[in-house]
Amino acid sequence: MRDESTLNRRNFIKNSGIGIGGLIVGFSFSNKAMPSRVQAASADGAQLHAYLRISEDNVVHIVLPKVEMGQGIWTTIPMLIAEELDCDWDQIRVESSKPGREEDFRASVVERSTGGSESTVNEFDKCRQAGAAARLMLINAAAKRFGVLPEHCKTEAGYVISGTQRLSYGALAREAATLKIPSEVLLKDPRKWKYIGKSKKRLDTPEKITGKAVYGMDIQFPGLLTAVVAHPPVFGAKVKSFDAVKASQVHGVRQVLEIPSGIAVIADHYWSAKKGRDALTIEWDPGKASVMDSETLLQEYRELAKTKGALVAAKGNVMQALAESLFKIEAEFSFPYLAHAPMEPLNCTVRIGAESCEVWTGTQSPLQHQIEIGAFLGLKPEQVLLHTPYLGGSFGRRGSFNSDWIMEAVHIAKASGKFIKLVWSREDDIRGGYYRPAYVHNVQIGIDNAGFPSAWHHSIVGQSLFTGTPLESLIAPNGIDYSSVTRAAPYSNAFKDYSFELHTTSVNIPVLAWRSVGATHTTFVVETLIDELATKAGMDPVEYRRILLRNAPRHLSVLNLAAGKAGWGSPLPLGRFRGVAVCEAMASFVCQIVELSVEDKQITVHKVVCAIDCGLAVNPDGVRAQMEGGIVYGLTAALFGEITIKDGEVQQSNFHDYRVMRMNEMPVIEVHIAESAERMGGAGEPGVAPIAAALANALFAAVGKRVRQLPIQLGDV
Repeated sequence: MRDESTLNRRNFIKNSGIGIGGLIVGFSFSNKAMPSRVQAASADGAQLHAYLRISEDNVVHIVLPKVEMGQGIWTTIPMLIAEELDCDWDQIRVESSKPGREEDFRASVVERSTGGSESTVNEFDKCRQAGAAARLMLINAAAKRFGVLPEHCKTEAGYVISGTQRLSYGALAREAATLKIPSEVLLKDPRKWKYIGKSKKRLDTPEKITGKAVYGMDIQFPGLLTAVVAHPPVFGAKVKSFDAVKASQVHGVRQVLEIPSGIAVIADHYWSAKKGRDALTIEWDPGKASVMDSETLLQEYRELAKTKGALVAAKGNVMQALAESLFKIEAEFSFPYLAHAPMEPLNCTVRIGAESCEVWTGTQSPLQHQIEIGAFLGLKPEQVLLHTPYLGGSFGRRGSFNSDWIMEAVHIAKASGKFIKLVWSREDDIRGGYYRPAYVHNVQIGIDNAGFPSAWHHSIVGQSLFTGTPLESLIAPNGIDYSSVTRAAPYSNAFKDYSFELHTTSVNIPVLAWRSVGATHTTFVVETLIDELATKAGMDPVEYRRILLRNAPRHLSVLNLAAGKAGWGSPLPLGRFRGVAVCEAMASFVCQIVELSVEDKQITVHKVVCAIDCGLAVNPDGVRAQMEGGIVYGLTAALFGEITIKDGEVQQSNFHDYRVMRMNEMPVIEVHIAESAERMGGAGEPGVAPIAAALANALFAAVGKRVRQLPIQLGDV
């Protein structure tokens, strides 16, 4: 940690927007490869992404660039700071930082985004160092007041104490702010942790329960109008002509105008805008837009999967090994497009001034959008003030690199000259948003005399998520999107010969990362095939995995933990069956065991036992909550999730035909966190990855047929 303590107070306050008074410590949120930085704000404020401010009223303000979308990082990150600061937990307040300036964008657009279940992992050391630095400054300030050496002072719950003398952090904040930030700090011995590793209730829970929490949909101010957009029914189509006479006659409609993405209707409120949109007459020009059916597309994928693809990884001569194998399995899997369907539909409020623009929206990448908005309006990035309220869910949808709904709102505000709130209905997003791509897998496995895989040839077909995005060089270099081809590791370490190939397709359907990304389909394929191999070998599925995972201690650990807690091998009530799956996702290791029954072609999931090794669990309750949420999200997709396209149009529109699990369908869920000193992993997404495979494996135990496509169609099994 380096000392950069020059503090230009006027410029700092102007750039940070976090208020005046008290001790302020800034620190950067950056990627794993960059060194930690804890410092006071420099004169230009560049590269500082987060702030810790202790005000004179003893409140600890933590200003974060990472957004809160239900994953709990506005609690776990403050826990890291509070641990080293030794403050009173009840005095903590968390808020979003302002996005920044163009210089910040060029250096840190990825780091200033929220995603990949990496926030707590990446910021673990930096946040603790910031808390420790502030605590040491407060101790030094108190020591001067007390007339003692700093080592004769201690801290406790927001106070510095020396003998009978005692001062609050707030009382010391201004004096501490005049001191240099220490270049080195000593972090606490983990044995003395009071917060880290202990369950804490989320800081945002009270205001969300009482309705005080502000989401993008809640933004209101005088003069604000509501806008909706008629989007083309076929992806890529454009407006050929439109008639707005009837729409303009709807009470409350103020303006109808064409924008690049369709026809916008602006009205006093949402209902009028929607009724106005319903009254539009639009002729669409499909242009080069392809008219296609999803089933036709999957059939094309099936044929492509049988051909040679781009080589991702290989060992030995897999084709020769397959030809020489006495026993073989060949299996084909298909996965549909999936919508993200967050609970809060997309929305964006825009107020354009003479030389400024103010925007309110829930987004995972505020800095990226700030730059795009400024460039479109001819403004400097710092002239765009982008507020990030709470996000009512995302699952990847609000991580769009194309800023689709945000730039649409800015187009409307600029063209109309009005202050507008753009609202996408759930139907708008499900029919015309972004999707988890459809995929087809073709796998050929050679089996040795002992019943174990000796050769594994795996071909995957699907669209790239990250080509053409800021993450291309990291995730999709040289035309291979590694998010699509999560390999069969660590099982592949036991294969004598293997190859993994990818066909990246170009389809006129917009795609975006979906919670747990590539593991949503690759884990299903691998874990159902491993289960099938165990059956063919006449072995128990857990015992079979134990043999294959003998050199993969973290996989084996969660497998054993889940199996033990689920009572694997013990008798079940009549008509109930178990299935298991284990995987690595987002650097965490998860095993899930599903218990279900089948009656009259209906699946009832009674219980899910989940074990996770995420390294250190900063907030165990938060980890459990994310596993529970991920299990529900994954079960929903496995049982119901499917976006189908006919004649170029999406057929689903809302929760009546794009089902989610209901409360009466919920299983009992047990989550067990493995004690681990290994490298930390994420918790927001990995709970989704293995659940569909565990479900399918339990279903095989029940009905004796394998699942080759999702969602599960009981008529096919």
